[in-house]
Amino acid sequence: MKQIDGAAVAQKVHQETRQRIEALAARGIQPGLAVVLVGDDPASRAYVRSKDKRAAELGFHSVKRELPATTSQEELLAVVRELNHDPAIHGILVQSPPPKQIDEAAIVRAIDPNKDVDGFHPVNVAKLALEDPTGFVPCTPLGCIRLLEEAGVSTAGANAVVVGRSMIVGKPMALLLMRRGKGGDATVTVAHSRSKNLAAITRQAEIVIAAVGRPHFLGAEHIGDGAVVIDVGINRIDDPTSPKGTRLVGDVDYDAVAERCAAITPVPGGVGPMTIAMLMANTVQACEQLTK
Repeated sequence: MKQIDGAAVAQKVHQETRQRIEALAARGIQPGLAVVLVGDDPASRAYVRSKDKRAAELGFHSVKRELPATTSQEELLAVVRELNHDPAIHGILVQSPPPKQIDEAAIVRAIDPNKDVDGFHPVNVAKLALEDPTGFVPCTPLGCIRLLEEAGVSTAGANAVVVGRSMIVGKPMALLLMRRGKGGDATVTVAHSRSKNLAAITRQAEIVIAAVGRPHFLGAEHIGDGAVVIDVGINRIDDPTSPKGTRLVGDVDYDAVAERCAAITPVPGGVGPMTIAMLMANTVQACEQLTK
């Protein structure tokens, strides 16, 4: 069994991003990333901090806009419009989830699709479906594809099952695996928590992408011998043996399936580091396209 080290692959992506930033700097251009946080959710705040820190380390012009939880829809839209028109900003990310009074879909639609480095704007979703390379692909599934490539896993002709159907991971993941060329050409089944005979479906897969958002949802009965497993799940569960009383686990029961896998990502340390790495890469792509 090979454990796929997401942190090591993320560092490789960051190094590639630095080289692209240096090429832009030679033209007198600095990529700019703006992250907008509404409210005081601790997990969101920590995630935004890590994005801001990584952007600064790589040499971005990094802007962090922190708004109170009472921010109205119109106030948030005004911030988005301001960033849309700021030539120093090439990528805009509004941290999810926002407070209940915010219509998140409307906010996503308000972001300039040329600066939508999260890849959730309808224009970018369409570009992914159309295999248009100028679009932005959601960072987590894009990172999963890179992990498969770095692990030497060929997707061409492979039987792949994606467990989960969200617009954040499951659906774009399926589109990436189906696309023509590098990292694609797979035969893809999209399953989910309500799929009948799920274990029978996933056991036939050479590649399993677990993105259902439930701790240890997939066990030994779901994974065939020699499969490659990419575990997107990050779930916090109670653990009296942990100093904090909790620990992070994936959607896959790692201990139960690891020995039968050809390769598998751990949680933490697998897909997680790749999400920020691909966000930075998407921002550089946006800068390159906007400054041609």
